[in-house]
Amino acid sequence: MTNPIRAPSCCCCFELQHEQHSHPAMRAVERDVLGCDFGGTSWTTKAQADRVQQSLGLAAGTRLLELGAGTGWPGIYLAGLAGCDVTMLDLPVNSLIRAQRRASEENVSNRCRSVAASAAALPFRSRSFDAITHSDVLCCLPEKLAMLRECRRVTNKGANMLFYVIAPEDGLTSRELTRASDVGPPFVEVPGDYASLLLDSAWKLIRKTDLTADYLLALHRLVGAFESESTALEALLGSAEYTAQLLHRQQQVDAIERGLLVREMYLATAT
Repeated sequence: MTNPIRAPSCCCCFELQHEQHSHPAMRAVERDVLGCDFGGTSWTTKAQADRVQQSLGLAAGTRLLELGAGTGWPGIYLAGLAGCDVTMLDLPVNSLIRAQRRASEENVSNRCRSVAASAAALPFRSRSFDAITHSDVLCCLPEKLAMLRECRRVTNKGANMLFYVIAPEDGLTSRELTRASDVGPPFVEVPGDYASLLLDSAWKLIRKTDLTADYLLALHRLVGAFESESTALEALLGSAEYTAQLLHRQQQVDAIERGLLVREMYLATAT
């Protein structure tokens, strides 16, 4: 019998989530939902990863920094797709070990390196990178402005940054905002808005795209996969954790359908 792999229902413990998502049953779910099986915890689909490559103009020799890289999605994929050099940064060391193992499996280990550090205090010299990407990281970090300023510090003037992020919808009542915060990522609330945070950190917003419909579709697929694979997932997670995770995702679906949460893409240039 498989011993259940447990993680807090608040979904804050990313290292344990990555351990869960490395299991074959969870990787099968990820393939159904996102079109990849890297064991990641963001909502970035394969099509959205392709958009990163196109929007950032990634190519051989490009120095790309991926923040909140986890187990390597989509950084490892981008290294293979574009031939760029990727630095994958995150805090959970075991997740980065999994990322390096996957980079070897994908034959791109010579173009991928892992660094364990906080995105709000980057351990790099100024102007070390040509491009930056991160997926659903700012909504899991309280130091949003500090992170964006660090991103600007380590990039060249004119460098591009593309990121995906979950946020409360504009104009919510205090009660609605509380509900969005309860079911969203750990630090989903934004001081002001991301356009203002980019301006305050010396980034020029080039494009903002609403991807909430894609996010909702992915959540519906995840809920459906959880229900259809209930036997395997309960064996992996344990009955209580399986039920808690399924309920949490159903609550997120409800929040999006009620107009409380959005997911957006931002493309910005360093000024």
